[in-house]
Amino acid sequence: MNENSNMTENNNMNGDNHMKNTILTLISTLMLFAPWTILPLRTNAWALESPAAEIMIASYAVFMIFSGIFTLTAYLKAHVQNSLIKVCLVINGMYAVGGAAALAMMVIPEIL
Repeated sequence: MNENSNMTENNNMNGDNHMKNTILTLISTLMLFAPWTILPLRTNAWALESPAAEIMIASYAVFMIFSGIFTLTAYLKAHVQNSLIKVCLVINGMYAVGGAAALAMMVIPEIL
């Protein structure tokens, strides 16, 4: 009886772990497409004028950095290591570097 309950608990933990992995992978995958939504927004005249342009670019840059950190955390800390999360890690990592560069280009001229 005790062995059966342990097996049930292990199956529940595996099921919960699988669900957690699936949710984290889904979130990381959806984060891949969000930065591309800036392209249709930038076709509007108001999106090209200051301060809206700076605010929009800074917001997207912060989101891209967050996406990279989130995916890296899911991969390393939550041990979600399937093939799709690895692809998301590479792409969101490049987004994070690009977002950090965009923020640096906006902040450094203000400092100097």
